[in-house]
Amino acid sequence: MTMTDSMDETVSPLLEGLDGLCAEALNSAESLKQQAIVAVAAFTRGANGNISARLVEEHQYATHGLAWLATYVEALRETLNWARQLDTDGKLGELEQLMLQAGFSEYLGQIAGGIPMTLGEIIRPIDLGLDSSAVERFRTKEVSQLIEEGYSVAVRERIAVLISDGLDTGNFGEAGLDETYSMIRDQFRRFANEEVIPYAHEWHLNDELIPMSVVNQMSELGVFGLTVPEEYDGLGLGKMSMCVVSEELSRGYIGVGSLGTRSEIAAELILTGGTDEQKAKWLGPIATGKILPTAVFTEPNTGSDLASLKTRAVKDGDVYKVTGNKTWITHAARADVMTMLVRTNADEPGYKGLSMFLAEKPHMTETEDFPADGMTGGEIEVLGYRGMKEYELGFDGFEIKAENLLGEEEGNGFKQLMQTFESARIQTAARALGVAQNALELGMRYALDRIQFAKPIFEFPRVSGKLAWMAVEIMMARQLTYASARAKDEGRRCDLEAGMAKLLGARVAWSAADNALQIHGGNGFALEYPISRVLCDARILNIFEGAGEIQAQVIARRLLEGAN
Repeated sequence: MTMTDSMDETVSPLLEGLDGLCAEALNSAESLKQQAIVAVAAFTRGANGNISARLVEEHQYATHGLAWLATYVEALRETLNWARQLDTDGKLGELEQLMLQAGFSEYLGQIAGGIPMTLGEIIRPIDLGLDSSAVERFRTKEVSQLIEEGYSVAVRERIAVLISDGLDTGNFGEAGLDETYSMIRDQFRRFANEEVIPYAHEWHLNDELIPMSVVNQMSELGVFGLTVPEEYDGLGLGKMSMCVVSEELSRGYIGVGSLGTRSEIAAELILTGGTDEQKAKWLGPIATGKILPTAVFTEPNTGSDLASLKTRAVKDGDVYKVTGNKTWITHAARADVMTMLVRTNADEPGYKGLSMFLAEKPHMTETEDFPADGMTGGEIEVLGYRGMKEYELGFDGFEIKAENLLGEEEGNGFKQLMQTFESARIQTAARALGVAQNALELGMRYALDRIQFAKPIFEFPRVSGKLAWMAVEIMMARQLTYASARAKDEGRRCDLEAGMAKLLGARVAWSAADNALQIHGGNGFALEYPISRVLCDARILNIFEGAGEIQAQVIARRLLEGAN
C-alpha cells in the first residue's frame, strides 16, 4: 500500500480547538519575545542609559537572534490571521488547517530549542539572556500540545499528499487573496508558464540578457507601472499587486521578476522626492517601459555602508560632473536612466553630503555596452541572477544635467533613498517567495516522476516530508510578506515588518532550493536540470537589498528602541 493510499483511508489529523490553541501559544511567544527584548536591552544599554550602537554590534548573536525571534512571532501572528480570514470567508480547508498547526508546531519548537539564523548558526533562549525558567513558562500546555502533536508524521504525510494534488494548478493551499489579486496572480502565472519557464534555463546557461520581446510583453502587461498613479500612465495599484506580480514572475525566473524592481525604485524615488516637473517628465516613460532604469548606489568596499560613498558630483554650470566607481549595478548596459547616489558636498561627512540624481545615459549598442562619454563598464560574472547582468561602472567627468538632481536640492539623497526601503524589501520578499515556489514545484514534479525501487520517490517519507515543510514555510513567509504590503498600502509604517518578511523569505527560498536539489539527487547537481539554476538564484536573496546580517541588525535596533 502506498503512502497516498494509506493516508486516504485515515481521518485527517486535525487538532481540536486549533484556533484557541494557536491564540494561546501566540500569547506565550509574544511574552517570551518581550522578555527577550528586556534581557537583550540590559546588556546593550550604555552608561547613559540608552541603547549603544557599539554594544548592539558587540553582542550581534544576541541582537540578531532577537530579530529572528521577533520575526518568528510575527510569522505566527500573520499565519493565524490568514487562517482566521479564510475561516470567515468559508475557505479554510483541511490543508490550510494542517499548515497552520504544522507551522505553529515547528516554529514554537524552534523558539524553545533553537532558531536557525543560517545553517550552523542556531540561536537559543539562553543566548538572548533567557534562563530555563523563562522557557518553562513559555511551554504552556497549549504550546506543548502544538509542539508534540501539531506536526506529527501523519500530518506531514497528509500535507504532502494534499499539495501533490495541486501541482498542475499551483494551488498549494489557499493564499488568502481576494478576487482581484487572484485574477492578477492567474494572469501572471500564465505569462510565466508560457513565456518565461520554457526559456529561462537556456537564458541562464548561456548567460544571456532576458530578450527584449519579453521585456516588451511585460511592459504591455503593466509591470513597470503597477504602483505608478494613473495620472502618470501607471495602473495605480498598491504594493499587494506588486507582491503578487513579483512572486509569479520570479517563480518563472528571478531575473524576470526583478526587472520591475528598478522601475519600482525609480518611480518611488521620483514620487516621494521629485519636483512636479520631474514627475511629469519621468514617470510616464518609466511606467510604460519606454525608459528602463537602473539603481546605481553601491561602491567597491562600501557595501551597505552608504555613508562612506566616495563617488563625487561637482557642479559646473548647468551640469554636474561625476567621478568615481560603482559596482554591482544590475541591468546597467540596457538601462536608459540611472538613479545615482553620489557625494555632492565633500565637506559634509556621512549621509549629509549625499544627493540623488536621475542620470540619463544611452543604452547598449550591438558593439558597445556603455557608449557614453565619461563612463566605462565591465561585466561581473555571477553564479545566478543572470538575466540582467551585473556590472562595475567607472565615471570620469560623466555629465548629468543639473535639472536632474532629484528634488533640485542637494544633500537629500540618503533620506530620499530611505523612503524606498520598505517597498524594496517587500518586493525582495515577494521575489524570494517566487523562487521558493519554483523550487517546491520542481521538487514535487521530480519526486512524483522519479521511480526508484519500483515506486515514485515521493513515497519515501524524507522526500515527501521535505516538500510538505516547504509548502508550510512558504505559506507562512507569504502571509508575513502580504501583511507588510497591506500596511504599506494603508499608509502605515512597515519597515520592521518589511525587514522581517525579507529576512525570513530569503532563508525560506534557500532552504527550499537546497532541499529540492537534494530530492533530485545527483541530477540536481547537473547543469541541465533547472533546479541547479534555482539554487544559484536563491543564494543572492540573503545578500542584496541588505544582507541577512544587516537586516537582522536593523530589525534589532528597531525592537530595542522601545526599550530606551
